[in-house]
Amino acid sequence: MRTKVPRSGWLTRHYGCVGDNRAASDDGIGRAVIAGAPNAIVALDRDQAVLTWNPAAERLFGWPAGELLGRRAPLVPEELTAEHNAVLERVRTGGQVSLRTKRFRRDGSLIDVRVDTSALRSEAGVLLGYVSVYHLTQDDETAHDRVARRAQLVRRLTDVVADINAERELPAVLDRIAASLAELTGADAGGFVLIEGDRVRLVASHRLPDSLRDSTADLRASLVGKLLRTGRTVMLETGDQARLDELIWSQLPGLHTIALGVAAVGGRPYGALYALFAKRKAGHVELELLELLAGHAGIAVANAMAYQEAVRQRAHERAVFDASADGIAVLDGAGRVIQWNPAATELTGFHAAEVIGGPPPFQLPEPGDKLTLQLPSGAWLDVLCAEIVETGEIVVDFRDITRAKELEEAKDLFLATTSHELRTPITVVRGFAGTLDSRWDNMTDAERRAAVHTIAERARSLGQLMDHLLLGSRAGAGELTLRIEGFDLGELLRAATLGLPVLSDLHRVEVSIPEDLPPVSGDALATDIMLGQLLENAFKYSPDGGLIRVEAWAAGERVVVVVDDEGVGIDPASRERVFERFVQGDSGDRRRFGGVGLGLYIVRSLAQAQGAEVSAHPRPGGGTRMRLALRIADTPGALT
Repeated sequence: MRTKVPRSGWLTRHYGCVGDNRAASDDGIGRAVIAGAPNAIVALDRDQAVLTWNPAAERLFGWPAGELLGRRAPLVPEELTAEHNAVLERVRTGGQVSLRTKRFRRDGSLIDVRVDTSALRSEAGVLLGYVSVYHLTQDDETAHDRVARRAQLVRRLTDVVADINAERELPAVLDRIAASLAELTGADAGGFVLIEGDRVRLVASHRLPDSLRDSTADLRASLVGKLLRTGRTVMLETGDQARLDELIWSQLPGLHTIALGVAAVGGRPYGALYALFAKRKAGHVELELLELLAGHAGIAVANAMAYQEAVRQRAHERAVFDASADGIAVLDGAGRVIQWNPAATELTGFHAAEVIGGPPPFQLPEPGDKLTLQLPSGAWLDVLCAEIVETGEIVVDFRDITRAKELEEAKDLFLATTSHELRTPITVVRGFAGTLDSRWDNMTDAERRAAVHTIAERARSLGQLMDHLLLGSRAGAGELTLRIEGFDLGELLRAATLGLPVLSDLHRVEVSIPEDLPPVSGDALATDIMLGQLLENAFKYSPDGGLIRVEAWAAGERVVVVVDDEGVGIDPASRERVFERFVQGDSGDRRRFGGVGLGLYIVRSLAQAQGAEVSAHPRPGGGTRMRLALRIADTPGALT
């Protein structure tokens, strides 16, 4: 017996399967909702006759609605009748029951379902019947598996992201991203392209030929450009719509789907992930994972690029720091040394291990000022300081100005010496000239001749001094011009030493020049000046007399000339310095020997200009040996 159901109640409100006084449009919407529901919906009256049997119920159980409306549906197996009645009794007293059970299909087979049953009541609360919603338990399991798989993939994504972020080198980061892409999405292959201006470059790939790495394509024509123009973060291209540049897809036979995710940070796209599917399929879960991975990939790439830039910048700074000729130290806020470059060690003699952790081994100026100081070793330093406001650290830069100081002192001495050297002959010349002018008639011929001779000698010494100054000036400016040709050095040596034995009663002169001395290549006049200066120094710096020996011999491709004396000698520290401008051998009383300190400087300059070498050495037994080596002429007959 069918029970007439009132026109209002739960079913009317929610499904519209019973007519009410609402607008026909609302009633139609309710019926459409029930008809379109994906799950089977069955409404029963109080006697369990079918009131509603939607299309999903027809598909699930096999009975069309026309066969069951107004009748009891033969769904419940006999052994489950008690269970079914207990459910109805439970919902009749309030609440909803959900259980997994079995139900018959029209073909007599049993299916496993989950049933959600609730009471059907009027607006006044009167029980009108029951509503059951049926789901296949297999669908539940599939949904559960899908959720479980998604949760598993998300957990794996978390692990992958941690691994990626642990990498610092960009190539390793990119390779890890490409491998993780295939692992998480199930793609058959994958890759990562960097955006470089108007091009994209494949920088990492997985299951793609290695030959593709570093291939490039036009950004605008690629899928990356298409994705960027859409404003989305992921895109799926399938079948004939797939328009991936020749960079990747042509190398994967059977490719049918391309999933693409842009890797961006703060709105700036760094690149994109490609997931390529040839055998497998891509769905919304894969796209979601691709989007998540692409986002993390953008961060990882940005971090790796920033790290690389920081490493490059640090390496650049370290290279500058270590290669600087200036000493550089960095102090912390407490004034302790935390960095000390190699030049600092060389300039001060203090190794980094000795100073790091303590104060610098010299006084510091105020930041922005310069301080000139002398170390206990005798070295002079210019020290500057600058503060790094952001860190409170102090950068100390110091350079060796010892040579500049010595040159400054030498110049001062040169001026004083030159003044003295000029004043003495000028005073003598002026004195004798005045005497001749005022007393000419009162002087004998011998006295006048002696005065004129003295004036001539002093004028010659003045001329020689001016020649030295002029040669020194030209040598310093690199303006020496010589005529290089072959000449007979033996003849030049004999002429230069011919009158030496009669110059001094205190000195003995020995000259040893072989007859077969080969000709040399050079400038004969410049060589004569060099020999004259070396011989003059030998006499000057052996004021107490002794042996002066001149010797020459061939040695390999050169002819060696030595001038030995038994004089005051040159200390080891000055054997190179004596060839500098304004420097004289240190003998205590620097004015004892006179001169302006240009002689040996001129000798070395003339020697270097013609490819010769000159050096100072200690003489066995005391004194000095000056060694001059000239190149043997290529053509022995080329003499002038």
